[in-house]
Amino acid sequence: MGKRGLARRVVSILAISAWLLCATCPPPAQAADAPDPVLAHLLTEARTAAAIPGSCIQPNTERLVRVLCAGSLRVGVRQSYPLFSETHDGTRTGYEIAIARTIATRLRIDVEFVNVEASNRIPALAEGKIDLVVAEMGDNVQRAAQVRFIRPHYYQSQTVLVGPNDGRTGDWTVVNGQTVCVTVGNGSNARMLSHGIRLMLFDTAEALAARLIDGTCQWAAQDDSFFAYYFTLPDFHARFESKFGFSEMPWGMGVARTGSDTLARVLDLMSQIFHRDGVFLAAARANRIDTAFLAQQKDVWSSPTCDTASASTNPDCVLPSADASMPATSFSAAVTTFEAWVGHTFGFELILPMFKTEPAWNLFLDGLVNSLVLVAGALVATLGFAVLFGRALGSRSWPLRCFARGITIVLQSSPILLTLVVTAAALHALAPNSAQLALAAAILALGVSNGSNAGQAISEAYLTLRAESPDQAADGNLFRSALGRSATQIMSFLINAAKGTPIASFIGAPELLTALTDISSFSTGRATTYTLLLVFYTAIVMVVVWLAHRFQVFLERGNRPA
Repeated sequence: MGKRGLARRVVSILAISAWLLCATCPPPAQAADAPDPVLAHLLTEARTAAAIPGSCIQPNTERLVRVLCAGSLRVGVRQSYPLFSETHDGTRTGYEIAIARTIATRLRIDVEFVNVEASNRIPALAEGKIDLVVAEMGDNVQRAAQVRFIRPHYYQSQTVLVGPNDGRTGDWTVVNGQTVCVTVGNGSNARMLSHGIRLMLFDTAEALAARLIDGTCQWAAQDDSFFAYYFTLPDFHARFESKFGFSEMPWGMGVARTGSDTLARVLDLMSQIFHRDGVFLAAARANRIDTAFLAQQKDVWSSPTCDTASASTNPDCVLPSADASMPATSFSAAVTTFEAWVGHTFGFELILPMFKTEPAWNLFLDGLVNSLVLVAGALVATLGFAVLFGRALGSRSWPLRCFARGITIVLQSSPILLTLVVTAAALHALAPNSAQLALAAAILALGVSNGSNAGQAISEAYLTLRAESPDQAADGNLFRSALGRSATQIMSFLINAAKGTPIASFIGAPELLTALTDISSFSTGRATTYTLLLVFYTAIVMVVVWLAHRFQVFLERGNRPA
């Protein structure tokens, strides 16, 4: 080969190499807008600012600079949330712990973990007690007004319904007529109530798993992330299964809304890179949590559209905040004004959640009406059974007397709660379970329990009158006289029936106690809620006492034996 041919070959090889090198290089515009160089630039600026003498003690210093000056990032985490944030023998472990440590490593500083709970994690940010919260905090519209969420989100959960491992999964029909154990304040509780499900409330999620295991609860609803650990336990997995999920909620790290703009921007960029490079995904796998969401997000943030420094505000890349708000009542603004006035005037916090949202207001109205129906029904049933038992116990027919006496002894020996449950079970055998059936069972149980006692008093008065006037026929006038003589006892058992109506909540009767308990399951203000309940039943009993006294006067007036 001549020198000219050799030169052409060398030139060709160099040209091909140059073309291949250019083809594999990203366009300059894309490289400038990639998250990595922008992140590096922001960190360099912050480190330069932190190195300036006196900058760390200035009152308006940005949070990121303060963190770099301190050489430590204070991260609010949950003390015990299996697989996400736990402490074993003094060592922190979990997916969120891994995230916090990775962020601190990228910032070239240490990490300090601070225990927080759902109730104090946002105030801790606002008060400057922590710099960042990574504590299973769902990003919703309401919280977004209080905390600056980091985008993209580092996880997503949904509420799952967990029940017996019987192979029945699918939709709400699997839990019709059942009681579901939930935690107080969970926004998904309102959705369950809309399906007519009864709720049993607990303060902590850990209590849900414990009550499932010991058999107190047959069903429970909580974040799938919480139950992820328990489904790794063979015994739990053998007994229970996830039926279906609902109410998806993205999780976001959070910083304070003021003084943390640069820190938030740096964390936004880090989150993009962590998704793109599989850092979040690897941490999730290492901690045995579900990775479906993170795998999907890795694909999103690896795409050319989202692998840019501005993608954290791109709706095509970032999940929106969940909207957990409920439609407000037409008078909610007036209620809020009244709450503020009470707080300012009397110095205590008044919260009236039953008047602020349509679901709570409808529950409250239904509970109010049903309670009035229950009280009226219990009074009528008590009076009716009192007359019935009084007649039967005073009958000249000994088989009828013995039968009535046996029933009375059983009712007097049984706790009212047991009578309530047995009555509900008997009616349930005749008709499908429903709120109306529970209400009817409560009226019947309260009526027969109190009526049997009042009937015994009537029969004793009737037999006494008959013994005092052996020549007088056992007619209606003598029985009316017995009613007058036992009027005081009848009045007492009528009042007792009214006072016992809240116990109907035990079998799911939709009276006011049940309604207010349901309202408190997805809102705040439990103290005010139950104080209102006390006031309501106090007023009801006072009215019943007045009516019973008037009825006593009526019975006693002119009802004397001839």
